[in-house]
Amino acid sequence: MEFLLGILIFTYLLSFVSADLQGDALFTLRSSLQASPTQLADWNQDQVNPCTWSYVMCDSSYNVISVTLPSMNFSGTLSPKIGVLSTLSSLGRDRLPPMISDSIGDHLRPYRADFAAEATDAMQHFCASYPVYKCSVSSHNWSTLPAPFAGALSMELNSQGLALMQAATLKGCGITGEIPKELGNLSSLTNLDLENNRLSGEIPSSLGNLKNLQFLILSKNNLSGNVPGSISDLPKLINLRVDSNDLSGQVPEHLFHIAIYNFTGNKLNCGKNFSHSCVSSGNGSGSSRNPKVGIIIGIVVGFIILLCGSLLFFLFRCRHKRYKGEVFVDVAGEVDRRIAFGQLKRFAWRELQLATDNFSEKNILGQGGFGKVYKGVLSDKTKVAVKRLTDFESPGGDAAFQREVEMISVAVHRNLLRLIGFCTTPTERLLVYPFMQNLSVAYRLRGTSSGPSYNVRLLSGTAAELKPGEPVLAWPTRKRIALGAARGLEYLHEHCNPKIIHRDVKAANVLLDEDFEAVVGDFGLAKLVDVRRTNVTTQVRGTMGHIAPEYLSTGKSSERTDVFGYGIMLLELVTGQRAIDFSRLEDEDDVLLLDHVKKLEREKMLDAIVDRNLNKNYIMQEVEAMIQVALLCTQSSPEDRPAMSEVVRMLEGEGLAERWEEWQHVEVMRRQEYERMQRRFEWGEDSMYNQDAVELSGGR
Repeated sequence: MEFLLGILIFTYLLSFVSADLQGDALFTLRSSLQASPTQLADWNQDQVNPCTWSYVMCDSSYNVISVTLPSMNFSGTLSPKIGVLSTLSSLGRDRLPPMISDSIGDHLRPYRADFAAEATDAMQHFCASYPVYKCSVSSHNWSTLPAPFAGALSMELNSQGLALMQAATLKGCGITGEIPKELGNLSSLTNLDLENNRLSGEIPSSLGNLKNLQFLILSKNNLSGNVPGSISDLPKLINLRVDSNDLSGQVPEHLFHIAIYNFTGNKLNCGKNFSHSCVSSGNGSGSSRNPKVGIIIGIVVGFIILLCGSLLFFLFRCRHKRYKGEVFVDVAGEVDRRIAFGQLKRFAWRELQLATDNFSEKNILGQGGFGKVYKGVLSDKTKVAVKRLTDFESPGGDAAFQREVEMISVAVHRNLLRLIGFCTTPTERLLVYPFMQNLSVAYRLRGTSSGPSYNVRLLSGTAAELKPGEPVLAWPTRKRIALGAARGLEYLHEHCNPKIIHRDVKAANVLLDEDFEAVVGDFGLAKLVDVRRTNVTTQVRGTMGHIAPEYLSTGKSSERTDVFGYGIMLLELVTGQRAIDFSRLEDEDDVLLLDHVKKLEREKMLDAIVDRNLNKNYIMQEVEAMIQVALLCTQSSPEDRPAMSEVVRMLEGEGLAERWEEWQHVEVMRRQEYERMQRRFEWGEDSMYNQDAVELSGGR
């Protein structure tokens, strides 16, 4: 049983690798089609699994098998990268402009030149006078009809290259003439759909040569004559529909025993005056003459029962043999196609005990609100970070653990810290993450980290310093970190259902992998929010200096509280300074980094606040743009702050100038109102002072 489950898990993990390549190919396709921001909006290159995207269909192994491009009036061309989709068997094109339709064959030909070239010649007259974008032919990587086409169905379908074709869907193409007998040469064909055309003549008996054919749809045409007996010899046929034609005569007896059939709307020997119905139970007649259906249902039900029983037995064994072997379990959650719960490893307590040297003090990376984080090395030399929760027995502690496990397993994104697994015992709760080689942004900026993700401290309690030779974050790296962290938060806010609020966004909680890519970590303070409920929390969580004012005063958190914290983190990236620093009082500056930056921005002295470690190696226009985004994110009113998706666009250079001009106008008005209020207050004080002076100088 363990061997079988291991194979299934290995196959599942492999699917994530292929899914990433497929996602890149599809995202390139979206770009080449020149889709607008609202078209195919959920085709996001940062999402790991393209199987959750709209208009994309995958098989059980998460391989893309079908892409249906909707009626969106694209204006670009097809990307050659579509050839990467090695399992693609159908590329539907619903009303693509002719310039795109014309490019399909050219782009795919390098990947299947032997087939596409012959198919182009053989299919030259496939569609009649109907626009080509209504037609579709599918065969592995190739799915196209060259444009333009004219005439009836071609009689040149004996090309050897077409033997690879698996599906021909020509529904509603306005095809005229007879069905060519050469269709019987397409030996690999499994699906032939000629529904709703203007075909006439008889059904060719050569279709009986298609031994792999499963679906034969000839409905809504003008076909006449008999149903050929050769069709009854097709061993794999499960769906036959010839309704709404002008057929007559005897229906072969065997055809009444396939899974689904429909002979209605003809002059055939079926119906109330005959022994057989004209429509199968698969079409809702209630007939019980389809033994194949019963067999298939029985096999499926039996397999499900066997699988459930095996899983229950397996989980029962794991419960009583906790330390034996590695166990992978599915984390429970809402059944939602858009949420792919990852496979989490259930670690044995002994395994983590050995990995962390019995949770030695020397391996402590930091300590947060729910416990300490230890560095560990597994038996296969994999470095991990183990969060050992300490308060799960307190009210909300165990619930917090369940929340983290479920929430982090939902959030699968290249800019989010991935949960490897967890461990539970009657007295312990632990979470296991990959170890981030370059620690956190805060550590790389200042040599310290004040947060629970990787709180790098020496045993004496003093802050750890950057070692000699360790690289300082260059300006291009800081820009990449800002964009990566924004994309991670955008995914939490807009692509998780329910949405996830981090509630403690800061430089210490943005980790850096071996390539210095930003990875947002520590969802211990995060909150799963149902969009149908209020965002009121019972306890304010976060770090002073990063907490949004409305969250601090009302206890209400939302996506915009994360936006505020992200804005403060941007200021940390630019300045290298902490969000709160009392040492600034020595220079009579503001304690809060936000107020300090606002003051220098008003005085046009931003160059004075840029991190000195950059040694002037930066572009001032880019620094100003990042500060502008930060100030837009940290506006006092949450309604005025941009969503993270808009932040991503502004960092990419879209829409920042307009938002900044609007912000400056509002800021000037606020400052003028503040100065008027201040003058009134000073005038009132002066009046009181003069009155006191008059009274004191009066006679006694």
